[in-house]
Amino acid sequence: AVFCTQNETATGVTSDVAGCRAVLDAVNHPALLFVDGVSSIGSIDFRQEEWRVDCAVSGSQKGFMLPAGLGFLSVSKKALAASRVATHRRCYFSFDDMIRANDAGYFPYTPATQLLRGLRASLDLIAEEGLDNIFARHHRLAEGVRKAVDAWGLKLCAKAPQWHSDTVSAILVPEGIDSGDVVKRAYRTYQTSLGGGLNKVFGKVFRIGHLGWLNEVMVCASLSAAEMALLDCGVRLAPGSGVAAAIEHFRRTAAMPVAEAA
Repeated sequence: AVFCTQNETATGVTSDVAGCRAVLDAVNHPALLFVDGVSSIGSIDFRQEEWRVDCAVSGSQKGFMLPAGLGFLSVSKKALAASRVATHRRCYFSFDDMIRANDAGYFPYTPATQLLRGLRASLDLIAEEGLDNIFARHHRLAEGVRKAVDAWGLKLCAKAPQWHSDTVSAILVPEGIDSGDVVKRAYRTYQTSLGGGLNKVFGKVFRIGHLGWLNEVMVCASLSAAEMALLDCGVRLAPGSGVAAAIEHFRRTAAMPVAEAA
């Protein structure tokens, strides 16, 4: 199987799932295509049938706007057939167990019923706004963050625009600055949670998430806290520059209507 992460949260990089499918088709390769859509599905365009993705996985804590605790799987007939002849041991999850329970509208194991009720409300919000509007809103808000980063004189971890994520931005800090200090400062002084760098980019990037139920004002508030934390940690930038760039972008572009939370 070929595994692809559509949106990599540690680096803020979006992958080309359609391109992966095109490569498999070009060489007539029979491999299954599996996609990690945890931080993309519901926020970034994903087309399982069109791209012939055999297994897609997501979680409740990102685009579905819920606490962590629910996992979502969508599996093709090809992948189901492969699972039935696979010989590896299954410790917990079985497609067949889930399919049998689905006929009765229930689960083979104890479900998180409170999250399922929350999911109903989340899906109502998604249906009210419409996926195309959701994707456009996320792109517009992400562009505002990118305008701010450029005004700060900083760079994104994702080098080229085609890789820029519309749900999270990983921002490189200058040499001599520890991004962990920026994250701590934002939280302790300005009560704002930013993401830190992971693995190879530990101490080199901080992350701003911009997905789910949010609007321009929420994004600008996060940018303001990030900007103050950067200044406090010794990053040389013009105070107000990032927030001003984001505001200018938002004022020049059409706002997407956001569904009203219940």
